[in-house]
Formats: sequence, structure tokens, C-alpha cells
Amino acid sequence: MATLSLPLYQNTLPLHHLSSKRRRFPIPNLHSPLKICSSGSEDGSKSRESLFRFSKEINCVACGILAAWAVTAASPVIAASQRLPPLSTEPNRCEKAYVGNTIGQANGVYDKPIDLRFCDYTNEKSNLKGKSLAAALMSDAKFDGADMSEVVMSKAYAVGASFKGVDFTNAVLDRVNFGKANLQGAVFRNSVLSGSTFEEAQLEDAVFEDTIIGYIDLQKLCINKSITPDGRAELGCR
Repeated sequence: MATLSLPLYQNTLPLHHLSSKRRRFPIPNLHSPLKICSSGSEDGSKSRESLFRFSKEINCVACGILAAWAVTAASPVIAASQRLPPLSTEPNRCEKAYVGNTIGQANGVYDKPIDLRFCDYTNEKSNLKGKSLAAALMSDAKFDGADMSEVVMSKAYAVGASFKGVDFTNAVLDRVNFGKANLQGAVFRNSVLSGSTFEEAQLEDAVFEDTIIGYIDLQKLCINKSITPDGRAELGCR
């Protein structure tokens, strides 16, 4: 006969003996064991098999929890590293900016990234206007003097790019990374700058007339010392 012993709660106080104002949970005394008996080898085998299955299921649940924790812990590290894909080897990759990205314009969703790194669009006055460059890789590219009015650049990566004198009128520059970019004389008239960052960017003589920007984003932008007094007045920097 197989015997399994488990602790039995004894000597607990009934609820009607407790105070009506303050109730306390009964404290169990773990003296007498509760015995679960199974007669016969067949019943014992079933009990052991059930316990084995239960233990196996608990292990699976624990493994799942650990796996989920590992993915969650690793994700911020990957996001913070900002590892960019290798430079595209397509011969006409720069010309793709004239077509733009028509998939998921607002959220920067794409089937293949638009790689415009190191491309030169200096004084481009017609082919970039109104295009969607969502999630475009634009670091170290040149857009000096280009007309980029009404362009959509959601989640674009423009670190180190040059936008001197670019016309961004009515553009949507949502969550764009302009870190260390040259934006001298750029015109942001009536453009959206929600979530965009300008860390160490050059913003001398940039025009911010009627710019749409959130309060937190404005505070971060106003930290930039290269913004001229006129630009700070247009933004409302204190």
C-alpha cells in the first residue's frame, strides 16, 4: 500500500469567536498529518503517474516564464544599440527616394528599408516634395537646399545628415532622429515635430514659424544652444 503524507490544518478557531471589529485569520497547527492511501499496486502507479505529470507541467510553466523574462530583458538592449543594417548594394537605391514608401506611412512600417545613406540630393526642387520617407535611413546624406515640403518622415534616421536651407513647410517629421544633423536655415513652417530629437544638431537661423510640437518635445528642443533668439521666440522657449 502506497502512503502519501500531507500536513493537516487543525485547531482553528471558528469565525463566530472572532471580534466583530477586528478579524484575524486562524493560525493553523501543523501536527497531525493527512494520509492519502491507495490500495494495490495499480492505484499506486496511477498516483505516481499523476504526480509525475503535474511536476512536468509545472516545469513547463516555469520554463515559459523564464523565456518570456529573457526576451523582455533583452529587447531594451537591442533597441538602445540602434544597430543599422549594412549599406544597400542596389545601384538605384538613391532614386527610390523619388518614389517613397507607400506602406505604413505613419508608423514607419516597410517591407524593405529605404536606404538613402550617403546619397546627394543637393538643390533637389521637385522629386522629394510630398514624398513619404517613412523609416528611411538618411544618415550622412545631403539634402542642402532641397524642397521637402509636405514630406512624411515618420521614424526616419537622419543622424549626421545635412539639411541646410531645406524647406520642410507642412512636413510631418514624426519621431525623426536628427542627432548631429546640420539644419542651418531649415524652414519648419507649419511642420509637425512630434517626438523628433535634435541632440547636438546645428539649428542656426532655422525657422520655426507655426511649428506643431508637444510641450515635452519643446523642452528638449529648447536645450539646443544653436537656436537663434528669433527661433527661440518663435518656439516660445523660456
